[in-house]
Amino acid sequence: MFRFEHPEYLNLLMLLPLLLVAYLFYLQWKKRAALRFGEKPLVTRLTPDVSPGRSHIRFLLLSLTIASVLLALANPQIGSKLEKVQRKGVDLIIALDVSNSMLAQDIQPSRIERAKQSISRLIDELENDRIGLIVFAGKAYTQLPITTDYGAAKLMLSTVKPDMVPVQGTAIGQAIEMAMASFKEEEAGKAMIIITDGENHEDDAVEKASEAAQRGIKVYTIGMGLAEGAPIPVYRDNQLAGFKKDRSGSTIITRLDETMLQQIAQAGEGIYVRASNTQAGLRKVFEEISNLEKNTYDTKSFSDYEDRFQYFVALAIILMVLNFLLNERKSRWAGKFRIFKPEQPIRL
Repeated sequence: MFRFEHPEYLNLLMLLPLLLVAYLFYLQWKKRAALRFGEKPLVTRLTPDVSPGRSHIRFLLLSLTIASVLLALANPQIGSKLEKVQRKGVDLIIALDVSNSMLAQDIQPSRIERAKQSISRLIDELENDRIGLIVFAGKAYTQLPITTDYGAAKLMLSTVKPDMVPVQGTAIGQAIEMAMASFKEEEAGKAMIIITDGENHEDDAVEKASEAAQRGIKVYTIGMGLAEGAPIPVYRDNQLAGFKKDRSGSTIITRLDETMLQQIAQAGEGIYVRASNTQAGLRKVFEEISNLEKNTYDTKSFSDYEDRFQYFVALAIILMVLNFLLNERKSRWAGKFRIFKPEQPIRL
Protein backbone atom coordinates (compact mmCIF):
# COMPACT_ATOMS: atom_id res chain seq x y z
CA MET A 1 0.00 0.00 0.00
CA PHE A 2 1.45 3.33 -1.08
CA ARG A 3 0.31 6.74 0.10
CA PHE A 4 1.47 10.31 0.77
CA GLU A 5 1.27 11.45 4.39
CA HIS A 6 0.88 15.11 3.37
CA PRO A 7 -0.58 15.07 -0.18
CA GLU A 8 -1.39 18.79 -0.03
CA TYR A 9 2.24 19.57 -0.90
CA LEU A 10 1.78 17.83 -4.25
CA ASN A 11 -0.44 20.72 -5.35
CA LEU A 12 2.66 22.91 -5.40
CA LEU A 13 4.03 20.81 -8.28
CA MET A 14 1.70 22.85 -10.49
CA LEU A 15 4.14 25.74 -10.01
CA LEU A 16 6.75 23.95 -12.18
CA PRO A 17 5.01 24.78 -15.51
CA LEU A 18 4.86 28.44 -14.39
CA LEU A 19 8.58 28.28 -13.64
CA LEU A 20 9.18 26.91 -17.14
CA VAL A 21 7.22 29.78 -18.70
CA ALA A 22 9.21 32.29 -16.65
CA TYR A 23 12.46 30.66 -17.80
CA LEU A 24 11.42 30.87 -21.47
CA PHE A 25 10.61 34.57 -21.04
CA TYR A 26 14.02 35.03 -19.43
CA LEU A 27 15.76 33.40 -22.42
CA GLN A 28 13.89 35.68 -24.83
CA TRP A 29 14.85 38.74 -22.81
CA LYS A 30 18.47 37.58 -22.66
CA LYS A 31 18.53 37.00 -26.42
CA ARG A 32 17.13 40.48 -27.16
CA ALA A 33 19.61 42.07 -24.76
CA ALA A 34 22.54 40.29 -26.47
CA LEU A 35 21.41 41.43 -29.92
CA ARG A 36 21.72 45.04 -28.82
CA PHE A 37 25.49 44.60 -28.89
CA GLY A 38 25.60 43.16 -32.38
CA GLU A 39 24.58 40.28 -34.58
CA LYS A 40 24.58 36.73 -33.26
CA PRO A 41 27.90 35.60 -34.89
CA LEU A 42 29.68 38.60 -33.42
CA VAL A 43 28.20 38.09 -29.95
CA THR A 44 29.17 34.40 -30.09
CA ARG A 45 32.79 35.31 -30.93
CA LEU A 46 32.90 37.91 -28.14
CA THR A 47 31.59 35.39 -25.55
CA PRO A 48 33.25 32.10 -26.50
CA ASP A 49 33.03 30.73 -22.95
CA VAL A 50 29.23 31.03 -22.64
CA SER A 51 27.39 27.72 -23.07
CA PRO A 52 23.59 28.02 -23.65
CA GLY A 53 23.23 24.27 -23.20
CA ARG A 54 24.56 24.44 -19.65
CA SER A 55 21.95 27.07 -18.80
CA HIS A 56 19.22 24.63 -19.86
CA ILE A 57 20.78 21.82 -17.83
CA ARG A 58 20.95 24.04 -14.74
CA PHE A 59 17.27 24.93 -15.11
CA LEU A 60 16.40 21.24 -15.45
CA LEU A 61 18.40 20.45 -12.30
CA LEU A 62 16.64 23.28 -10.44
CA SER A 63 13.21 21.99 -11.49
CA LEU A 64 14.06 18.45 -10.42
CA THR A 65 15.38 19.76 -7.10
CA ILE A 66 12.13 21.62 -6.39
CA ALA A 67 10.10 18.52 -7.35
CA SER A 68 12.23 16.33 -5.07
CA VAL A 69 11.81 18.71 -2.13
CA LEU A 70 8.03 18.80 -2.60
CA LEU A 71 7.86 15.00 -2.80
CA ALA A 72 9.96 14.79 0.37
CA LEU A 73 7.56 17.18 2.14
CA ALA A 74 4.59 15.06 0.98
CA ASN A 75 6.41 12.10 2.60
CA PRO A 76 5.65 9.01 0.48
CA GLN A 77 4.95 6.00 2.66
CA ILE A 78 4.73 2.26 2.07
CA GLY A 79 2.42 0.09 4.17
CA SER A 80 4.42 -2.47 6.08
CA LYS A 81 1.86 -4.15 8.34
CA LEU A 82 -1.54 -5.45 7.23
CA GLU A 83 -4.19 -6.01 9.90
CA LYS A 84 -7.72 -7.39 9.86
CA VAL A 85 -10.14 -4.95 11.50
CA GLN A 86 -13.80 -5.30 12.41
CA ARG A 87 -15.95 -2.30 11.64
CA LYS A 88 -19.59 -1.42 12.22
CA GLY A 89 -21.57 0.81 9.92
CA VAL A 90 -24.47 1.09 7.52
CA ASP A 91 -24.54 0.32 3.82
CA LEU A 92 -25.66 3.36 1.88
CA ILE A 93 -26.37 3.80 -1.82
CA ILE A 94 -26.96 7.24 -3.27
CA ALA A 95 -28.94 7.42 -6.51
CA LEU A 96 -28.30 10.73 -8.28
CA ASP A 97 -30.50 12.08 -11.06
CA VAL A 98 -28.33 13.24 -14.01
CA SER A 99 -31.10 14.23 -16.41
CA ASN A 100 -30.92 17.61 -18.15
CA SER A 101 -33.50 19.13 -15.80
CA MET A 102 -30.90 18.86 -13.02
CA LEU A 103 -28.97 21.65 -14.80
CA ALA A 104 -31.64 24.15 -13.72
CA GLN A 105 -30.25 26.90 -11.50
CA ASP A 106 -33.09 27.56 -9.07
CA ILE A 107 -30.76 25.78 -6.61
CA GLN A 108 -27.37 27.49 -6.87
CA PRO A 109 -25.01 26.90 -8.61
CA SER A 110 -27.26 24.26 -10.19
CA ARG A 111 -29.34 21.37 -8.93
CA ILE A 112 -26.78 18.72 -9.88
CA GLU A 113 -23.72 20.67 -8.71
CA ARG A 114 -25.35 21.40 -5.35
CA ALA A 115 -26.18 17.71 -5.00
CA LYS A 116 -22.59 16.69 -5.83
CA GLN A 117 -21.20 19.18 -3.31
CA SER A 118 -23.46 17.81 -0.58
CA ILE A 119 -22.56 14.20 -1.39
CA SER A 120 -18.86 15.08 -1.30
CA ARG A 121 -19.23 16.65 2.16
CA LEU A 122 -21.17 13.60 3.33
CA ILE A 123 -18.36 11.29 2.15
CA ASP A 124 -15.88 13.39 4.16
CA GLU A 125 -17.89 12.64 7.32
CA LEU A 126 -18.15 8.88 6.78
CA GLU A 127 -16.03 6.63 9.00
CA ASN A 128 -17.09 2.99 9.06
CA ASP A 129 -20.00 3.14 6.64
CA ARG A 130 -19.92 1.74 3.12
CA ILE A 131 -21.16 3.81 0.20
CA GLY A 132 -22.20 3.17 -3.39
CA LEU A 133 -23.31 5.48 -6.20
CA ILE A 134 -25.94 5.01 -8.90
CA VAL A 135 -26.66 7.57 -11.62
CA PHE A 136 -29.89 7.62 -13.57
CA ALA A 137 -31.87 9.54 -16.14
CA GLY A 138 -33.94 7.51 -18.62
CA LYS A 139 -31.86 4.50 -17.50
CA ALA A 140 -29.90 3.71 -14.36
CA TYR A 141 -26.24 2.72 -14.11
CA THR A 142 -23.98 1.72 -11.22
CA GLN A 143 -21.27 4.37 -11.03
CA LEU A 144 -19.60 2.88 -7.93
CA PRO A 145 -20.29 -0.46 -6.18
CA ILE A 146 -20.59 -0.40 -2.38
CA THR A 147 -17.15 0.30 -0.93
CA THR A 148 -15.24 1.80 1.99
CA ASP A 149 -12.81 3.49 -0.40
CA TYR A 150 -13.96 7.06 0.13
CA GLY A 151 -11.23 8.42 -2.15
CA ALA A 152 -12.58 6.35 -5.04
CA ALA A 153 -16.11 7.50 -4.16
CA LYS A 154 -15.15 11.16 -4.44
CA LEU A 155 -13.23 10.49 -7.66
CA MET A 156 -16.20 8.78 -9.29
CA LEU A 157 -18.52 11.52 -8.03
CA SER A 158 -16.37 14.16 -9.72
CA THR A 159 -16.93 12.48 -13.11
CA VAL A 160 -20.72 12.65 -12.85
CA LYS A 161 -22.34 14.98 -15.39
CA PRO A 162 -25.73 15.18 -17.13
CA ASP A 163 -24.62 13.96 -20.56
CA MET A 164 -23.24 10.66 -19.19
CA VAL A 165 -26.65 9.00 -19.60
CA PRO A 166 -27.83 9.59 -23.19
CA VAL A 167 -31.45 8.51 -22.56
CA GLN A 168 -33.42 11.29 -20.93
CA GLY A 169 -36.13 10.71 -18.34
CA THR A 170 -36.30 9.86 -14.63
CA ALA A 171 -36.06 6.10 -14.12
CA ILE A 172 -36.30 6.12 -10.32
CA GLY A 173 -37.84 2.66 -10.18
CA GLN A 174 -34.95 1.18 -12.16
CA ALA A 175 -32.46 2.89 -9.83
CA ILE A 176 -34.21 1.37 -6.78
CA GLU A 177 -34.21 -2.06 -8.41
CA MET A 178 -30.47 -1.74 -9.13
CA ALA A 179 -29.82 -0.73 -5.52
CA MET A 180 -31.74 -3.76 -4.23
CA ALA A 181 -29.49 -6.01 -6.33
CA SER A 182 -26.40 -4.34 -4.85
CA PHE A 183 -27.25 -5.11 -1.21
CA LYS A 184 -26.78 -8.52 0.37
CA GLU A 185 -29.99 -10.10 1.65
CA GLU A 186 -28.59 -11.07 5.08
CA GLU A 187 -27.25 -7.63 5.93
CA ALA A 188 -28.98 -5.08 8.15
CA GLY A 189 -28.52 -1.32 8.10
CA LYS A 190 -29.34 -0.85 4.40
CA ALA A 191 -30.48 2.52 3.07
CA MET A 192 -30.87 4.35 -0.19
CA ILE A 193 -31.00 8.10 -0.83
CA ILE A 194 -32.61 9.28 -4.08
CA ILE A 195 -31.62 12.82 -5.10
CA THR A 196 -33.78 14.09 -7.95
CA ASP A 197 -36.25 16.72 -9.07
CA GLY A 198 -38.70 13.92 -9.87
CA GLU A 199 -39.69 15.37 -13.23
CA ASN A 200 -40.64 13.16 -16.19
CA HIS A 201 -41.07 10.17 -13.90
CA GLU A 202 -41.53 7.08 -16.08
CA ASP A 203 -41.74 3.88 -14.02
CA ASP A 204 -43.52 2.67 -10.90
CA ALA A 205 -41.01 3.91 -8.35
CA VAL A 206 -43.54 3.78 -5.49
CA GLU A 207 -44.05 0.05 -5.98
CA LYS A 208 -40.28 -0.54 -6.14
CA ALA A 209 -39.76 1.50 -2.96
CA SER A 210 -42.35 -0.64 -1.18
CA GLU A 211 -40.56 -3.78 -2.36
CA ALA A 212 -37.24 -2.37 -1.08
CA ALA A 213 -38.77 -1.69 2.34
CA GLN A 214 -39.95 -5.29 2.52
CA ARG A 215 -36.33 -6.35 1.99
CA GLY A 216 -35.17 -4.16 4.86
CA ILE A 217 -33.92 -1.26 2.69
CA LYS A 218 -35.00 2.19 3.78
CA VAL A 219 -35.64 4.58 0.88
CA TYR A 220 -35.15 8.32 1.43
CA THR A 221 -35.78 11.04 -1.12
CA ILE A 222 -34.36 14.56 -1.51
CA GLY A 223 -36.12 16.95 -3.86
CA MET A 224 -33.77 19.25 -5.78
CA GLY A 225 -35.58 22.35 -6.96
CA LEU A 226 -37.89 25.16 -5.90
CA ALA A 227 -41.66 25.35 -6.26
CA GLU A 228 -41.52 28.07 -8.94
CA GLY A 229 -39.13 26.02 -11.07
CA ALA A 230 -36.50 27.27 -13.53
CA PRO A 231 -35.59 26.98 -17.23
CA ILE A 232 -33.14 24.32 -18.39
CA PRO A 233 -29.92 25.88 -19.68
CA VAL A 234 -28.35 24.65 -22.92
CA TYR A 235 -24.57 24.74 -23.23
CA ARG A 236 -22.36 24.64 -26.32
CA ASP A 237 -18.58 24.47 -25.87
CA ASN A 238 -19.08 25.12 -22.15
CA GLN A 239 -20.85 28.40 -22.94
CA LEU A 240 -24.51 29.18 -22.18
CA ALA A 241 -26.30 29.13 -25.55
CA GLY A 242 -29.84 29.67 -24.28
CA PHE A 243 -32.59 27.64 -22.65
CA LYS A 244 -34.38 24.49 -23.72
CA LYS A 245 -37.61 25.09 -25.62
CA ASP A 246 -40.57 22.95 -26.60
CA ARG A 247 -41.83 22.40 -30.14
CA SER A 248 -43.84 25.62 -30.06
CA GLY A 249 -40.73 27.63 -29.17
CA SER A 250 -41.70 28.32 -25.56
CA THR A 251 -39.08 28.02 -22.84
CA ILE A 252 -39.50 24.84 -20.80
CA ILE A 253 -39.78 25.34 -17.04
CA THR A 254 -38.75 22.36 -14.94
CA ARG A 255 -40.53 22.03 -11.59
CA LEU A 256 -40.03 19.81 -8.59
CA ASP A 257 -42.51 16.93 -8.26
CA GLU A 258 -42.77 16.82 -4.47
CA THR A 259 -45.90 14.68 -4.31
CA MET A 260 -44.29 11.76 -6.11
CA LEU A 261 -41.10 11.96 -4.00
CA GLN A 262 -43.15 12.02 -0.80
CA GLN A 263 -45.00 8.90 -1.94
CA ILE A 264 -41.73 7.09 -2.70
CA ALA A 265 -40.30 7.96 0.74
CA GLN A 266 -43.47 6.88 2.48
CA ALA A 267 -43.55 3.56 0.62
CA GLY A 268 -39.85 3.04 1.39
CA GLU A 269 -40.37 3.78 5.11
CA GLY A 270 -38.00 6.74 4.87
CA ILE A 271 -38.44 10.50 4.89
CA TYR A 272 -38.61 13.19 2.24
CA VAL A 273 -36.60 16.44 2.45
CA ARG A 274 -36.73 19.32 0.01
CA ALA A 275 -33.45 21.04 -0.77
CA SER A 276 -33.11 24.80 -0.82
CA ASN A 277 -30.38 27.36 -1.41
CA THR A 278 -29.48 27.24 2.28
CA GLN A 279 -29.41 23.45 2.82
CA ALA A 280 -29.41 20.39 0.57
CA GLY A 281 -31.14 18.12 3.11
CA LEU A 282 -28.56 15.34 2.93
CA ARG A 283 -27.37 15.86 6.51
CA LYS A 284 -30.89 15.51 7.92
CA VAL A 285 -31.41 12.28 5.99
CA PHE A 286 -28.05 10.86 7.08
CA GLU A 287 -28.90 11.58 10.73
CA GLU A 288 -31.93 9.35 10.26
CA ILE A 289 -29.81 6.67 8.58
CA SER A 290 -27.25 6.76 11.41
CA ASN A 291 -29.90 5.39 13.76
CA LEU A 292 -30.28 2.21 11.71
CA GLU A 293 -28.85 -1.10 12.91
CA LYS A 294 -25.16 -1.35 12.05
CA ASN A 295 -23.53 -4.10 10.03
CA THR A 296 -20.36 -5.78 11.31
CA TYR A 297 -17.84 -6.58 8.61
CA ASP A 298 -14.15 -7.33 8.34
CA THR A 299 -11.74 -5.11 6.46
CA LYS A 300 -8.02 -5.30 5.90
CA SER A 301 -6.01 -2.14 6.35
CA PHE A 302 -2.39 -1.13 6.82
CA SER A 303 -1.73 -0.09 10.40
CA ASP A 304 1.96 0.78 10.00
CA TYR A 305 3.75 2.75 7.30
CA GLU A 306 7.44 3.30 6.56
CA ASP A 307 8.59 6.77 5.49
CA ARG A 308 10.41 7.18 2.20
CA PHE A 309 11.00 10.96 2.25
CA GLN A 310 14.74 10.50 2.90
CA TYR A 311 15.35 9.23 -0.64
CA PHE A 312 13.95 12.42 -2.11
CA VAL A 313 15.93 14.56 0.36
CA ALA A 314 19.12 12.80 -0.76
CA LEU A 315 18.16 13.26 -4.42
CA ALA A 316 17.49 16.98 -3.84
CA ILE A 317 20.91 17.43 -2.19
CA ILE A 318 22.69 15.67 -5.07
CA LEU A 319 20.86 17.80 -7.63
CA MET A 320 21.67 21.00 -5.71
CA VAL A 321 25.39 20.08 -5.60
CA LEU A 322 25.42 19.34 -9.33
CA ASN A 323 23.67 22.64 -10.01
CA PHE A 324 26.22 24.48 -7.88
CA LEU A 325 29.19 22.85 -9.60
CA LEU A 326 27.82 23.35 -13.10
CA ASN A 327 28.72 26.80 -14.42
CA GLU A 328 27.04 28.43 -17.37
CA ARG A 329 30.51 29.13 -18.80
CA LYS A 330 32.57 26.48 -20.50
CA SER A 331 35.27 25.13 -18.22
CA ARG A 332 38.69 26.28 -19.36
CA TRP A 333 40.59 23.53 -17.53
CA ALA A 334 38.26 20.92 -18.98
CA GLY A 335 39.18 22.15 -22.42
CA LYS A 336 42.77 21.17 -21.80
CA PHE A 337 41.83 17.50 -21.70
CA ARG A 338 41.47 16.28 -25.23
CA ILE A 339 40.71 12.67 -25.87
CA PHE A 340 41.50 12.92 -29.55
CA LYS A 341 44.70 14.87 -30.19
CA PRO A 342 45.42 16.15 -33.67
CA GLU A 343 47.98 14.06 -35.50
CA GLN A 344 51.49 15.43 -35.70
CA PRO A 345 52.59 16.31 -39.18
CA ILE A 346 54.85 13.73 -40.66
CA ARG A 347 58.31 15.09 -41.47
CA LEU A 348 60.14 13.70 -44.36
